[in-house]
Amino acid sequence: MQYGAPTMAVDLAARVDGRLERGERARHAVVDALLGLIEEGDLRPTAPRIAERAGLSLRSVFHHFADLEALFAAAADRQLARVRGLARPLARRGPLRARLGAFVRQRARLLEAITPVRRAALLMEPFSAELAARLRRVRALGREEVARLFAPELAERRPGDRRELLAALTVVSGWHTWEALRAHERLSRPRAARALARMLAALLEGGS
Repeated sequence: MQYGAPTMAVDLAARVDGRLERGERARHAVVDALLGLIEEGDLRPTAPRIAERAGLSLRSVFHHFADLEALFAAAADRQLARVRGLARPLARRGPLRARLGAFVRQRARLLEAITPVRRAALLMEPFSAELAARLRRVRALGREEVARLFAPELAERRPGDRRELLAALTVVSGWHTWEALRAHERLSRPRAARALARMLAALLEGGS
């Protein structure tokens, strides 16, 4: 009897840990299902489709996520983690052309990778405060990277010009420009990257 209570406590802890682990696996499966459907072109997947793809019941999906907004927010967090995993620190010093080339190569790779999920996120943004907040954060991160990498060129400008140049660089190197080059102008990825480099170089080398 002296050993009964500790043994029961261990068994209970193991059962709780098992439930938590299964719950975490289910959450991952649902997020994976949502991202997989989006990447295949279904930009507004329904809850039943997500449940079917995840191999779970619809009830189970909403057991782990309060609503679709919470699910999309979790998917946005996963996507941001993926993008950060693809990014590498870029040199802040050196000739402009070298910094610009490295920036464009990495930015083109990232923008291409996020395109399916970004298209879906933009459809949801007006209706989801959670998703809108995450997109604002992503845009701010992009702006901060531009400000760091091209700090020498920005520092040469007057304050008003500096702000305008930073805004222009941020927009040109953002996803909407990449989408226009790839989807609307129908440029291949290499040609879109060259066009992006041309626009950025024109802004940075154009003088005050």
